[in-house]
Amino acid sequence: MKTCLLISGGPLDLLFAKNFISARKYDYIVAADAGFSACLELGIHPDLLVGDFDTFGREKIQSYLSDPEYQIEIHKPEKDETDTELAFRRIREAGFQEVDVLGALGGRLDHELSNIHLLVHERKKGLQANCYDAKNRIYILDSEHNNEYNFSKSRQYGRYVSFLPITETVKGITLTGFKYPLQDKDISILKNPSLCVSNEIQDETAAIKIKEGILVCVESVD
Repeated sequence: MKTCLLISGGPLDLLFAKNFISARKYDYIVAADAGFSACLELGIHPDLLVGDFDTFGREKIQSYLSDPEYQIEIHKPEKDETDTELAFRRIREAGFQEVDVLGALGGRLDHELSNIHLLVHERKKGLQANCYDAKNRIYILDSEHNNEYNFSKSRQYGRYVSFLPITETVKGITLTGFKYPLQDKDISILKNPSLCVSNEIQDETAAIKIKEGILVCVESVD
């Protein structure tokens, strides 16, 4: 399966990004707005640049338009979508079903929350997006796509695994192989939203089953 990387325009720990990217191979790289600055500092040549470039610099991006090595898509700042949403759309149109994302966490809280909501939006459209920073991996578990998700202790991103409801209620959660198991439990944003926070994989493998709803899964280093 071909792999894709999106470098969004949020704050990015360049040392972490360098180590993260060097340990993986990507067939297609997209930079959204200021994500291009990170690419330049990391010595990465993105396949596509997209956004309004109000952060990178609209005048600055003009100097790259005549370079045939860059495919650039410039949008007006007055638009309905964020640059990250525009990038996700192009990634889907390029035929990818999964993408790793750097630079989508931290920084402005409104952008971070928007990016997490975008994970749900993209999952509904067939794209599985995984957001990473130095301490977290964040992605969506959706009962419409799969009722059971498996975890491996040797491949987990961090020590802790949390499941947070993104739909008002997530029904029929069963956790096996975790330190704190559950059996056919409903969790709700309005009643018990923190029930599945800070769990740990106890066995070599673990699993979550979901009867109905959407969860945000966060694997955290500490």
